[in-house]
Amino acid sequence: MTPDEESTAVTHPLLDLPPLTAARFASIERGVAELLGTREDVVVTQGEALLPLEACIRSGARPGSTALNIVTGPYGTTFGNWLRDCGATVVDLAVPFHTAVTGEQVAEALAAHPGTDFVSLVHAEAATGNTNPVAEIGEAVRAHGALFMLDAVASVAAEPLLPDEWGVDLCVIGAQKAMGGPAGVSAVSVSERAWARFAENPAAPRRSYLSLLDWKERWIDAGRTTLLHAPAQLEMLALEACLDRIAAEGLPAVAGRHAAAAAATRAGATALGVAPYVPVAVEAAPVATTLRVADASAVVAKALAADPAAPLAAGGGALAGEMVRVNHYGPAASPDAVRASLTALASALSVDPAPALAAAAAAW
Repeated sequence: MTPDEESTAVTHPLLDLPPLTAARFASIERGVAELLGTREDVVVTQGEALLPLEACIRSGARPGSTALNIVTGPYGTTFGNWLRDCGATVVDLAVPFHTAVTGEQVAEALAAHPGTDFVSLVHAEAATGNTNPVAEIGEAVRAHGALFMLDAVASVAAEPLLPDEWGVDLCVIGAQKAMGGPAGVSAVSVSERAWARFAENPAAPRRSYLSLLDWKERWIDAGRTTLLHAPAQLEMLALEACLDRIAAEGLPAVAGRHAAAAAATRAGATALGVAPYVPVAVEAAPVATTLRVADASAVVAKALAADPAAPLAAGGGALAGEMVRVNHYGPAASPDAVRASLTALASALSVDPAPALAAAAAAW
């Protein structure tokens, strides 16, 4: 090998990229703000959405706080644990995972605990297939005056999400579901009330990957000219591509595609003789349809043996024995993906798929 040959590196489109500038990072943040329709500050965080969710809780809760933690799925349990870790008194408002919480239930809980200053809620639970009425819940929280944190990871781009209109102070999203992107990048919009709460909290993380205040002081307040650290470049570019693709299709069309996929899956499953896990359609999330199936793990294994690409999974934990989840989000919010899921389930259940496919087509 000659010296010239030794010095020649093989270029790669995913590796040999120009540096991501602060200006481009800020442009992507503006794109997220446009997607959310928010006038509040947006911080893009370099990790899966649990990072900004934990950052919001550890910045906003502290000893002496009283938090209303609304539990409609497994993530609510996680939030409650973090809130307790921060020294907050936690009131869990838990409802069965096959239902949604109501604004009236939230208002009653707040009236029963007048010192509540923090409320946490998951908008849509992909793990259980339910979705919550954030507009009416936000009205109750606004009237009470508490800080309102919303996990919108599974709802963004799949159903209406209006954080400013609904009075959401902290709205966390991730790219990996309806946006059709990677799991390694997320974002949070932060209201002025939330920034003030963080600044008043002596226990809020500082000089930490969990510190949102560091981003405000060193990035936002400094004019977004110098990044705090080297950005996760591939994930940032992927997030930018997600925003571009959603803009090209149109957000209403993207949400409409997810709603159609949910309706078609629900209709097809009913034709298979399988009941929805969330019985009330308006309480079912467009991002995923969950079904009640005995011995769910075995059924999913048979279905995936018939079609390994079908977007199916058994429920997590205790739900593995009774729930099948059809993940129709992102590119899988399509007629082809719905047909594949129903056909694979029909094979696993040893029934004719034709009625299910006809029902799904009619519902779409």
